[in-house]
Amino acid sequence: MKYISHWKIPSSSIDAAIKKFLETGGTPPEGVKMLGRWHGMNGQGFAISESNDAKAMYAWYAQWSNVMEITVTPCVEDAEAGPILASMVQR
Repeated sequence: MKYISHWKIPSSSIDAAIKKFLETGGTPPEGVKMLGRWHGMNGQGFAISESNDAKAMYAWYAQWSNVMEITVTPCVEDAEAGPILASMVQR
């Protein structure tokens, strides 16, 4: 399953978040594959990751919850969403 993760670093946590990122690289735990990560210039960013282990995802984001606000949303790709949406169209 793929996940979209969005974070916002409060100004009160920016130094701690930078330090933690430089020390760890933000590397996900075993069981989570990060497909990409993007950092905005406003203290916000997002990542796309993949995992079949919700507990591994939880562990990864729990490690960061003390320095940033994080929202994690399971997602599907167009190829998966299309047939579902097509079945909902009234004929």
